[in-house]
Amino acid sequence: MKNEIISLQEVTFTYIAEDEKIRPAVNNVSYTIRAGEWVAIVGHNGSGKSTIARLMNGLLFPQKGKVRIFGEELNEQNLWETRSQMGMVFQNPDNQFVGATVQDDVAFALENNGIPFEEMVERVEESLVKVKMKDFMNSEPHHLSGGQKQRVAIAGAIALKPKILLLDEATSMLDPQGREEVLTTVRQLKEETDLTVISITHDLEEALLADRVIMMNNGEKYAEGTPEEIFQKGQELVDLGLDLPFTMNISRLLRTQGIPLMADHMTEEELVNDLWTSYFNK
Repeated sequence: MKNEIISLQEVTFTYIAEDEKIRPAVNNVSYTIRAGEWVAIVGHNGSGKSTIARLMNGLLFPQKGKVRIFGEELNEQNLWETRSQMGMVFQNPDNQFVGATVQDDVAFALENNGIPFEEMVERVEESLVKVKMKDFMNSEPHHLSGGQKQRVAIAGAIALKPKILLLDEATSMLDPQGREEVLTTVRQLKEETDLTVISITHDLEEALLADRVIMMNNGEKYAEGTPEEIFQKGQELVDLGLDLPFTMNISRLLRTQGIPLMADHMTEEELVNDLWTSYFNK
């Protein structure tokens, strides 16, 4: 079993509401993420998942409990060293660009971290190749599509050679093509580099790609398991304000029309195979 890379131990964080009532955004949450995993943290708006993201990258510190990164409790003394090993990609790609060109933008964080020029040039090109954006090195960011912008943001994150890539609703503002581009890029990076990926999302289609899913509800950890184990909850997820993956919705619709499918399928391949089996067994 691989080493623990992030853990939350009975973590609680409370915001003070306008009416001054105490409402824990995160309440007594514990979990562990191991090196090389892809873990999706899912939940409806207000479930606590965004607060979890801020606790993991040190934008917030828990009022109770501990956040441990790389085996050490996260604190103000080790915060910047810890963040240097964590790449972040946020929701709105337009808010992340600071360079006049794609290569300038990828180089920005490297320059801030004092990377020598020759090494910086190599890292910029290497990271853009990995996200298939090398041909756009001299392009102005505002000329790119949403998916391309997020791939450049990922390039900027991985150029720092982090151990963890944290995606905070990174696909929520993208069209289906852009979303597919980003998720394919992340999947390939994980396979090639054994990167630890944490995706904060309300999109269960994205969660399908994860090794493990942590489901938040009303500030608490509601469920944890493989995508298969989580999606077996079916209607329970819908009742909690989440949309089932497209293929599962199609499976359910077909069953209501009398087509004898074996299960609510999570992938198109599973659904097609079941349909063929049902057809030939008539």
